[in-house]
Amino acid sequence: MTGFDRRGLLKGGAAASALALAAPALLRSAAAQGKPIRIGFPVPLTGAFGAEANDQVRAAQIAIKEFNEAGGFEGRQAELLVRDDKLNPGEAATRTLELIEKDQVNFLVGGLSAAVTLSINNVARERGVIYNSITQSDAINEAKDFGRTTFHEALNPHMTAGAVGRHVFPKFGKRVAFLSADYAYGHEMMRGFKRAGEASGIQVVADIRHPIGASDYSAFLPRIAALKPDVLCLCNFGRDQVVSIQQATEFGLKRTTKLVAPVLLFTSRKAGGEAFDGVIGGTSYYWRLEDSVPSAKAFNDKFRAAYNGAVPSDYGALGYAGVRSVLEAVKAAKSIETDKVVTAMEGLKADFYKGPQSFRKCDHQSIQSVLVIESKSKDMKTPDDVFTIVGTEGPDEKFLRSCDELGHKA
Repeated sequence: MTGFDRRGLLKGGAAASALALAAPALLRSAAAQGKPIRIGFPVPLTGAFGAEANDQVRAAQIAIKEFNEAGGFEGRQAELLVRDDKLNPGEAATRTLELIEKDQVNFLVGGLSAAVTLSINNVARERGVIYNSITQSDAINEAKDFGRTTFHEALNPHMTAGAVGRHVFPKFGKRVAFLSADYAYGHEMMRGFKRAGEASGIQVVADIRHPIGASDYSAFLPRIAALKPDVLCLCNFGRDQVVSIQQATEFGLKRTTKLVAPVLLFTSRKAGGEAFDGVIGGTSYYWRLEDSVPSAKAFNDKFRAAYNGAVPSDYGALGYAGVRSVLEAVKAAKSIETDKVVTAMEGLKADFYKGPQSFRKCDHQSIQSVLVIESKSKDMKTPDDVFTIVGTEGPDEKFLRSCDELGHKA
């Protein structure tokens, strides 16, 4: 005998054949495991909200970096695919479709306009892709625009204007004027203020609308001043907020009227300077939360380390939270399959950067705190110390519109 084992050879040959047959499947599996988890991120990098959008991108990259440095998911790293929606619903729909069909993203996060976020959601919902919106919108929670893959990481106007109104109207008076950007954001914020003001018996003395990107408010301010309102609610955003507050201050309105913004932007305050003094507004995040919230300190420190000591803005923080919520849900679901990740997000209870948050099941709205802040230019510990937190409404479903009101049936 030479040691030649026919039976062993047959067994070995069979195993080799089986391995050869299995090889394509194994290669596909290995390729799938190594393929990045792609998150599409459409935001208006150019246009009136560019400063806020660029900060959203910077903070979102922190969430991507955290996930990857922790090992990703089953050997897969995350990747952020940023696209400029140019603050245009049509452009947003086109970019979103490209992200889904050409770039084959697994998830979508983004948006910085109430109208644009609905456009992104429309495309994502039709194609069954999870979209976590990071801009203020009431409509996205309503049954007509909502889909099972729709999530809303940001506050909504009902929550934000409600918190600010409940703080402001009892303190500063019932005669209220509105100067609002004439699109969904402005309309929804005004509605939120009016509803919050019902308990205080406010009287609306003016309801003036202006186009997005207005540079001259001189036609509106004399009309408002002549009515002598106790409170002027400026329901606008980005550069519109900066210009309208600067011009209202220059016109002398602060002598008789309290200026209020439903969302008082960190980026706008930095651009607008002392003109913002005394203006009260709401926000989902202010970096000085680090004084009392450990997760805020941890997030701020990572942002500072990545961006030369800068602190994150309010909408920047939403970019971080929107991406992190999706990636945490992937880990909780142990899958990137849409249905499993939706279920994981519905059950997510987290403290990523500002305290406790969770998603309400009927409309996937994030239940979270709302901060009421007042702008200052004195007693600042650093140049970024531009607000004082003067009130907080904790994370409570009672501050949301009911599921039934939104059209969601039990």
